[in-house]
Amino acid sequence: MGTIKKGILGGFSGKVGNVVGGSWKGIEYMRSLGSRRTTTGSQKQKEQQLKFALIVRFQQLMANLLARSFKSFAVKMTGTNSALSYNLRNGITGVYPDFALDYSKILVSRGDIPNAINPAVTAAAGGIINFTWTDNSGVSKAAATDKSILVAYCPEMRQCIYTDMGPDRSVEAGSLNLSAFTGLQVATWVGFISETGEVATSIFTGEITVL
Repeated sequence: MGTIKKGILGGFSGKVGNVVGGSWKGIEYMRSLGSRRTTTGSQKQKEQQLKFALIVRFQQLMANLLARSFKSFAVKMTGTNSALSYNLRNGITGVYPDFALDYSKILVSRGDIPNAINPAVTAAAGGIINFTWTDNSGVSKAAATDKSILVAYCPEMRQCIYTDMGPDRSVEAGSLNLSAFTGLQVATWVGFISETGEVATSIFTGEITVL
């Protein structure tokens, strides 16, 4: 039941029929009561919700990285949301309800400085995976001091190990300790970030089994 505060011409708070009254920051308002939703949503909505959940679960594992690595393309949004927008459009394969991540299309960084040439990954004993690349410092905005972004995601464990402060571009190599994923397959990516925070669009370096 609604309560009149200032006489018949004043505002009221509460509900009268299908009208709700209240006050917000000293401003009296009235609005109609929203109708109760009776439908379960269209097929397209269900598909979008499932895709959204899939990308969100993946990105939560590297949220701090994406906040930095997508900052260049984050217009009126966070870097994480910019990554979500891109990967939602491009990083999913399959047919409802059997959607899956398309690692070859997913980006873990996005920007305008050049990535390195010929990035690759190999597995070594003890759970180590080694990344290699060819230094292309001096090409456009690529600098020898750009730090490598090295990412590995294990679908079976639903866990991610990464660094955004890996060896410099000029070093031409870096590694991650993935002993927690021994015997399992991981998806891998390489990117770079400059001293001023500019970023290279990541390159998918394939899936590999951790030894």
